[in-house]
Amino acid sequence: MHLIKTTDLAVYAGNVELLQSLSLTLDAGERLTILGQTGSGKSLLAQAIMGNLADTLHCEGRLELFGKAQSMSERQGLWGRQLTLLPQEPWNALSPLMSARNQLKETYHLVGGLTESEARSRTEDDLFRLGLQAGAEKRVDQLSGGMAQRVAIACAMAGGAQVLLADEPTKGLDISRRDHVVSQLISQAADGVLLTITHDVAVARQIGGRIMVMKDGVLLEEGLAEDVLSNPQHAYTRELISADPAKWWQPPRKVFAEDSKPLISARQLTVGRGKQALVSGLDFKVHPGEVVGVVGDSGCGKSTLGDTLLGLNPPHAGEVARREGVSGHHWQKLYQDPTAAVSHAVSLRTLLMDLIQLHDLDVTSVPALMARLGLSDALLERSASEVSGGELQRFCLLRILLLKPVFLFADEPTSRLDPVTTREVSQLLVDLAREQGCAVMLVSHDPMLIEKRCDRVIQLTA
Repeated sequence: MHLIKTTDLAVYAGNVELLQSLSLTLDAGERLTILGQTGSGKSLLAQAIMGNLADTLHCEGRLELFGKAQSMSERQGLWGRQLTLLPQEPWNALSPLMSARNQLKETYHLVGGLTESEARSRTEDDLFRLGLQAGAEKRVDQLSGGMAQRVAIACAMAGGAQVLLADEPTKGLDISRRDHVVSQLISQAADGVLLTITHDVAVARQIGGRIMVMKDGVLLEEGLAEDVLSNPQHAYTRELISADPAKWWQPPRKVFAEDSKPLISARQLTVGRGKQALVSGLDFKVHPGEVVGVVGDSGCGKSTLGDTLLGLNPPHAGEVARREGVSGHHWQKLYQDPTAAVSHAVSLRTLLMDLIQLHDLDVTSVPALMARLGLSDALLERSASEVSGGELQRFCLLRILLLKPVFLFADEPTSRLDPVTTREVSQLLVDLAREQGCAVMLVSHDPMLIEKRCDRVIQLTA
């Protein structure tokens, strides 16, 4: 009995084919990784299997789960217990009203069928193992991106489902956390099916099993992961593998004199959320045209630092000095979670035109910027709910670039992007700094990306 079988399964937005017909079978004990470009249809495949495609999308072809075709209501009856999805955005997967501890405990109890005492014990084990004790009583909106991702992973696994669909499970995690999560996913699905969607070649190598490489909704190459990644046959697969940041060219770093006038500076700065201080004693200056990396463990205060520098969050102590005479909309932050940064009620084109009209921006510069970001004009006809996380992140960057910022705090701008797009977008941020004199602070869990793109690095430690 096949646990998953698709026959000519395709996904459409109206008459536009977003995912070309795809046939596959997965049996107990098998692992399949879908590797590919941002917006290539990887997430659509998982949503079609789960039965939770957006209302404006529809699928054609045949799908069987656990040996038979399942109606929508039958599929929903499998959710959590036999079939589970770890979605790309943890903020959309977790209750906004419950603490991390309570929703994990309820999942073990109500979905996994454990007694309350068993659920409580398993919850505490998970919180300790995932390093989440400090965030146990926080809601999802109070957690860092990496912490929220770890909570979502724990909840997805708590029901003990035999079929696990993991959509970008390691984004926003540092390397040690990434390796731990991959090991946990493999262990969880040892007697079932693990279908992982990722743009991370290193994750695909770790998971092993079979692999499918996709681009623009089309399957380009498939086979055993070891064979495909060590001897890729398709040019795009070779390009993905060669786009590793370790292989990027590293230009000369910019160095500024100590007495040069900064755009923004911090002196004896302590930042935190509410009454909790996260990091203290920060002293630094950022100059026009400079790219500064910001690194540190998940939850150490990187995003909070950005909010404090931009005046969105008050400092606990110390001071922030920003250059005077610069309009507010020229100080910008690219948020880690693009789905929470835009309205889902209207099309992306409407969001874009509203911004252009509000600030009287040059509309003629839009096509060239979209081309640099790899965004098609047709994409603008869809809403934020109908595009991938990577496409939405690039759209958010498009809006920021149109504003010609003097300072940009880019919070994990490439965590949802494939290696090729990561290389291009991160270079675009460097170009923005050099060409327009914009100061860029770049947050990333990828140490090699920071090494290749930044003039210097600020290391945050709690």
